[in-house]
Amino acid sequence: MNNLSSCLPNATICDGASCVLAETNSNYILNVVLSAILTILLALVMFSMGCNVEVKKFLGHIKQPWGIFVGFLCQFGIMPLTGFILSVAFNILPIQAVVVLIIGCCPGGTASNILAYWVDGDMDLSISMTTCSTLLALGMMPLCLFLYTKMWAEVGTIVIPYDSIGISLVALLIPVSVGMYVNHKWPQKAKLILKVGSITGAILIVLIAVVGGILYQSSWIISPQMWIIGTIFPVAGYLLGFFLARIAGLPWYRCRTVALETGMQNTQLCSTIVQLSFTPEQLTHIFTFPLIYTIFQVVFAALLVGFYVAYKKCHGKNKAEFPESRDNETMSDSSLYKMNGGF
Repeated sequence: MNNLSSCLPNATICDGASCVLAETNSNYILNVVLSAILTILLALVMFSMGCNVEVKKFLGHIKQPWGIFVGFLCQFGIMPLTGFILSVAFNILPIQAVVVLIIGCCPGGTASNILAYWVDGDMDLSISMTTCSTLLALGMMPLCLFLYTKMWAEVGTIVIPYDSIGISLVALLIPVSVGMYVNHKWPQKAKLILKVGSITGAILIVLIAVVGGILYQSSWIISPQMWIIGTIFPVAGYLLGFFLARIAGLPWYRCRTVALETGMQNTQLCSTIVQLSFTPEQLTHIFTFPLIYTIFQVVFAALLVGFYVAYKKCHGKNKAEFPESRDNETMSDSSLYKMNGGF
């Protein structure tokens, strides 16, 4: 077909420039197999990330939760508001605005933990933020969606998959807890596991985006406004998260951590909500938006990591020479108390 705006011959649901193809049996089997493999690999990667977490520091963030509180404001304050502003600014369809807001109201994704390692972020803060945002999503997602989508959707239209949120929480906590135990008992072995896991995790992030693109390659025809929003949204999350963390007085390496946690959303959860909440006809307008967001959040995160690595090489090959030396980590509890405004 020469007309790129037309649906493919085997599309079962068409509406202007949007189309959804019937899922083939082979595609379904491939999807199930790959999902199982990726879930296992992700659990192993999170186990390796847990090998870089110290119990004392992790509990320190829970006891003095200023960093977690800043992350909470970014996750359930900045992201839903940004989604709302983008939806209004681009004057998209109501159902498209709803899916943009669903993305904005989702908790942080586990990929942020892997990327935080690569930018020398605070792994203890990263994992505690992901854990808390996933747990708080049980209440904050319905609240934020009610506040921001009531002008576009009726109350009760959006189905929150609490079981999926619970599974995400368990899939995060168990491997990370085992990794923390290994780091406590066998710190030297934990370092080796961390190196292997960090490389595997980086490959896994790219693999998930590529696999998603292959599985849904025939459903890429979607309105240009959604493409633009899918490009801008993660960048806005990274930048706004970084600046808010800096304004809150967090050190640079924690600002990078908060930035990644803010922009890197749990898009798998968003896809589940979309499929549970909308009819096949409605999916024509929104079917691939979570995947578009996934790809661009990975692309821009990779650029940020690349920029950081290049900057670090230019300004010092070791942490002692680097401008933001980890002297921040040696702060006393009283200093942290003062800096965190009483938390």
